[in-house]
Amino acid sequence: MGLASSPVKDALAGLRANEARYFWNKYHHVFVTRTVAEDPETVPWVDQILAERDLHFPYPVLEVSRFEEAGTKFADVFYENGLVVSVMYALDAAGKRAVGFKLADGMAVPVELADKFKFARQKSKLAGTIRGSYFVIKGTH
Repeated sequence: MGLASSPVKDALAGLRANEARYFWNKYHHVFVTRTVAEDPETVPWVDQILAERDLHFPYPVLEVSRFEEAGTKFADVFYENGLVVSVMYALDAAGKRAVGFKLADGMAVPVELADKFKFARQKSKLAGTIRGSYFVIKGTH
């Protein structure tokens, strides 16, 4: 549910399931997504972080997830075109802070990322082939 308007809805649902499995295995956290209307604060926070690299995605947002676990804030934004932006932001300034990009199987690399990032491939039983990249967050958000 929630991803039906995506042209790569099955692969995007697989990415969402892959995220859910990761957070359950690592933190025993139940991964829940919401609409932007249910959680209006996540997208602006992620957009503020993306602005560090002059990135803005004009794609419709289908679902978001945001929670705090083990001293780290996590956020995921699922875009209609199949892009997933994942933020890991340690509350301790010495901790890890990064943004990950995951591309659903079957989608092209967004023009906003094509010249700035290289994507590695990973096989997933839930999501098929995941192409991913990341950058380290430098600012305070």
